Amino acid sequence: MKKLLALVLAAVMMLGIVSVVSAEQKSLKIGVAIYKYDDNFMTLYRTELEKYLTEKGHQVTIVDGKGDQAEQTNQINSFIADKVDVLIVNLVQSTAAATVIDLVKAADIPTVFINREPTAEDMQLWDKIAYVGADARQSGTFQGEIIAETENKGDYNGNGTVDYVMLVGDPENVDAQYRTEFSIKALEDAGLKVNKLFEQRGDWAQEKGQELTANALAQFGKDVDVVFANNDAMALGAVQSIEAAGRVVGKDIYLVGVDALPEAVQLVLEGKMTGTVLNDHIGQSHTAGDVAIKAAAGETLEKNYTVDYVKVTQTNAAEFAAK
Repeated sequence: MKKLLALVLAAVMMLGIVSVVSAEQKSLKIGVAIYKYDDNFMTLYRTELEKYLTEKGHQVTIVDGKGDQAEQTNQINSFIADKVDVLIVNLVQSTAAATVIDLVKAADIPTVFINREPTAEDMQLWDKIAYVGADARQSGTFQGEIIAETENKGDYNGNGTVDYVMLVGDPENVDAQYRTEFSIKALEDAGLKVNKLFEQRGDWAQEKGQELTANALAQFGKDVDVVFANNDAMALGAVQSIEAAGRVVGKDIYLVGVDALPEAVQLVLEGKMTGTVLNDHIGQSHTAGDVAIKAAAGETLEKNYTVDYVKVTQTNAAEFAAK
C-alpha cells in the first residue's frame, strides 16, 4: 500500500513538473502596438523586441499606429478580437491610456505599456497592467549635467547666463515634459543662471529639429549657448542647421540629445554633438518581453519596471559605438 501511495505521489509530482514546463514553453500570441514606425528610437526598440520574443518561440504581430490614436485603438480592438494572450502597447497619446485599459480589462487581456507612461491614476485601474520604461526625469537631469560639466558650464558667450534653445518632442507627452523641465533644473541646481531664448514643439522628428534650430539661430544668432533636444532625431536635425549657420559644436555652441542612436553616438565621437543620453532599447525591450510573458502566465505584476539612462559623452562614446 505504501509503495502504491509513493508511486501515485511520484506520478502527481511528475505531472506537475510537466505542466509547469509546458506552461513555460507555451507559444504565446503577442500583439504589439507601436505609436509610429518612422520614429528612430522605436524602430530600434520594436526590432529588438520582436527578435527577443520570437527567439523564445512566441508568435509576435506588430502594427504601426502611424501617429494616430484612433488608428491604434482600432488595432488594439483587432488584437482583442484575435484573442491574443497579451498586449504590449506604445501609446500614440498617453492620455488615451484609460480608454485602452477599459478595453483590455473587459477582454481580460493583460497589457504592458512601454515608452509612454500612463498616469499613476490610470495604472491603478486594473491589476493586470504594467509599465516598462525609463524615468524621463533622469534623462533630462543627465542632459543638464552634461552641459554643467563642460569647461565653461554652458556659457559660451560669457554673459554669465546659459542662454538656451529647447526642442520639445510633444508637450502632451510626459517624457517630453520631464526632459524639458529637468534638463534646466539640473543647471539651476548646479547654481547656474539660465535664460530660455526659444522653445517649440518638434514632434520628435529630424526635419522639425532642423527647421526649429535654423529659426532659433536666425533669430538669436550668437546669443545661443546651448540647444537641448528632447531626443536624438531632433538633435540630428539641429546638427545640420548649426553647421549651415557656421556654428561649431564644442567651439561656440553646445548640443545634447536623448536616445544614443548610433548616428548620434558617432557625432558625439566626432565632436559634432556635446553628448546624448542612452535610452537603453535593449534593456527596455527585453524587460518588456519578460513582463509580458509573466503577465500571460497570470503572475502578479509590479506597476513599474524601470531601466536606467546613461550619460554618453566623448569620454565613453567609443564604448557605445562599439556596441
